[in-house]
Amino acid sequence: MKRIILLSFLNVMSCGALLHSVQPAFSQSSAHFRGLRNEMVTRYIQGEGVKNPKVLSSMRQVPRHEFVSSSLKNRAYQDLALPIGYKQTISPPYIVAYMTETIDPQPEDKVLEIGTGSGYQAAVLSALVKDVYTIEIVEGLGKKAAARLKRLRYRNVHTRIGDGYLGWPEEAPFDKIIVTCSPEKVPRPLVDQLKEGGMLLIPLGERYQQVFHLFKKEEGQLKQKRLIPTLFVPMTGRSEEKREIKPDPLNPKIRNGGFEIDANTDKKADNWHYQRKVTLVKRGAPEGSSYLEFENELTGGLSQILQGMALDGSKVHSLEMSLQVSYLNTVRGAKTYQKPGIIVHFYDSIRRNIGQAYLGPWLGSRDWHQETKKISIPPQTREAVIQLGLNGGTGILKIDNLKIDKSE
Repeated sequence: MKRIILLSFLNVMSCGALLHSVQPAFSQSSAHFRGLRNEMVTRYIQGEGVKNPKVLSSMRQVPRHEFVSSSLKNRAYQDLALPIGYKQTISPPYIVAYMTETIDPQPEDKVLEIGTGSGYQAAVLSALVKDVYTIEIVEGLGKKAAARLKRLRYRNVHTRIGDGYLGWPEEAPFDKIIVTCSPEKVPRPLVDQLKEGGMLLIPLGERYQQVFHLFKKEEGQLKQKRLIPTLFVPMTGRSEEKREIKPDPLNPKIRNGGFEIDANTDKKADNWHYQRKVTLVKRGAPEGSSYLEFENELTGGLSQILQGMALDGSKVHSLEMSLQVSYLNTVRGAKTYQKPGIIVHFYDSIRRNIGQAYLGPWLGSRDWHQETKKISIPPQTREAVIQLGLNGGTGILKIDNLKIDKSE
């Protein structure tokens, strides 16, 4: 299946008595990791709006460093997607916490998870519900996750290797279903296996334009609620190959670069994901009726938006970027890369980060004006992620009318 897309160095998720009695038997011998977990929850999860005390407690308990390779343990508690092999990544902690809170886990729930990945999401659910049934289509990944969950003694997590979109019929019905891979439509077996009154959380949409949808089953039908945009790496297998709307890597475009579209009226620009400390402003725009305003007072704090796209660097050799920008009292962060601007992250066919391009930095104060830049594309590029914002810097940044065009 798939996991949230790897975003290189980006930062693009307490009431123990309420937890289910099943507790893992791992030893939290490292005060260092425990401190990092507490900081992760305070800064990236609770600080970004997750409130459920049971979810926050579980996020503080699960040793995320056990779910990544030894070389990445020092980054395990940053709000990052990290590679776990087989072209997959472990979801950022905020996304895991957001998805967990959204399905409102209850102590007697039986939960089905589609897309085991590293096993981290299942481990977080373990302390909150009665049983977790989790399916992974990538055999090597599924075996590693099963062994890890067994070693850490998450006894109420049950694993299977296979096509998650077929569900787990012999264990149905399920109170909740959580999907960490993104089809165009809800697979029918999952609808059939969801209990009446149950909830299903799933990211739906095009390959690089996905939105979380929360469904509730009422009288055999799904009633839906559109939530926030997100971005997951491609699924494995026929479902990805059979997409009706496929990416166009030869004609990359920014979606909603004028920030005019907010279809669900949640005061967030559609088509952009992982939005942090950004406001959709509906007055005084230099183009159209809306612009984005980023504001951050804490050095290193996240203030950004992201958008992914297919991009074939063997055919598209350069792009011209343009936008309207204004900024007030902007200052770099502590790290060299923490600077207001645009960062374009390039990924190869196995989703290794192979470089970045920059537009900016925008430092100090300046009124609305046009910025343009031609950037070169590494020939190995097959995907790109646009990161826009203060990026760890401080101050106020305003952006409108962002465009990219092929420039040969």
